Amino acid sequence: MQRVRFSSQQSAVHKLGDPQMTLSPKFRLAAMQSSLANPSPELEHSLREEPLIPSLPDDVALNCLLRIPVQSHSACRAVCKRWHMLLGNKERFFTNRKQFGLKDPWLFVFAYHKCTGKIQWQVLDLTHFSWHTIPAMPCRDRVCPHGFRCVSIPNDGTLYVCGGMVSDVDCPLDLVLKYEMHKNRWTVKNRMITARSFFASGVIDGMIYVAGGNSTDLYELDSAEMLDPLNGSWRPIANMGTNMASYDAAVLNGKLLVTEGWLWPFYVSPRGQVYDPRTNNWENMAVGLREGWTGSSVVVYGHLFVVSELERMKLKVYEPETDSWEAIEGPPLPEQICKPFAVSACDCHIYVVGRNLLVAVGHISRLKPKESCKEKWNFGVRWNVIDAPECLSDLTPSSSQVLFA
Repeated sequence: MQRVRFSSQQSAVHKLGDPQMTLSPKFRLAAMQSSLANPSPELEHSLREEPLIPSLPDDVALNCLLRIPVQSHSACRAVCKRWHMLLGNKERFFTNRKQFGLKDPWLFVFAYHKCTGKIQWQVLDLTHFSWHTIPAMPCRDRVCPHGFRCVSIPNDGTLYVCGGMVSDVDCPLDLVLKYEMHKNRWTVKNRMITARSFFASGVIDGMIYVAGGNSTDLYELDSAEMLDPLNGSWRPIANMGTNMASYDAAVLNGKLLVTEGWLWPFYVSPRGQVYDPRTNNWENMAVGLREGWTGSSVVVYGHLFVVSELERMKLKVYEPETDSWEAIEGPPLPEQICKPFAVSACDCHIYVVGRNLLVAVGHISRLKPKESCKEKWNFGVRWNVIDAPECLSDLTPSSSQVLFA
């Protein structure tokens, strides 16, 4: 297992879009910085006469500059006016990256301070392993972090935060917020039909689904609804058929899987429901699937994996043919990653964020099938650990999402 370390000096947390460099007043650049960040058409046209990089065509030079790590922008802005104009405005920078087809993964972690309970987003650049902050969500101060549900459309670089609960009165919310990475800003969207907290959520074919959860009187809901992100409208879908708050949910083979998880004292088997948007119907989850779902899930290679919350258990994968779970090859989750976990995935990597925002990166590999079962894939995992800077040591994760930008 490889452990990636950052010293406190190397791991400063940067603000996406905010200046990181202080200039001496004698250069009188304050006004210039403002005009370059939001240039007039006339200024932008005049600056185009200057090359981005001498002796290189602008399209080649721009392709190079768009690969500069965000944490280096503050220093690079001082090179010339055109560099300042490009790197001083993150909306311009990420829009250009999108136009050039450049996309890198960023891990968005919804966290809260373990003493004050204050919520915040921290963002890990998964290419250069630097931490960044984004603007605060426009919501109430005293909320229960675990009551929200976060979903994303990774290739669009968009993140949605739905529902939630006011912590001091246990009142669920119908709030819907959208974050766009290329604009680095939040917008308030149309509210859900029903206020809910601790519910299931998922994205299927670009549509956002929410189901179940707790209502205003803390009674469990059976209602469900769907958001079309293109027109911003919510509409109801078929009821779940059972009132249930969600412990975890996943999207597998175009279906939304919802489990309430094991509840102390474990006398009753957990319930689970499966929604098929093609038929707008719910059905009971297979017994082995719901009884073995003992942690936070991700889907990799079209298979459902669970990071178990039982101490130091290995990563396990669900086998639908036998309705059973199997531990995969490789070591268990690194011991320095402590509960509660926030789990997400991208391609063949699983990202497990623990207390103090330590991140374990699990590389999932597909192994050759055994001779006795040639059609069945086996899986293995290799873990790396990314340390977080000291300033994040009081944070606890609630959820995480991977976006591309």
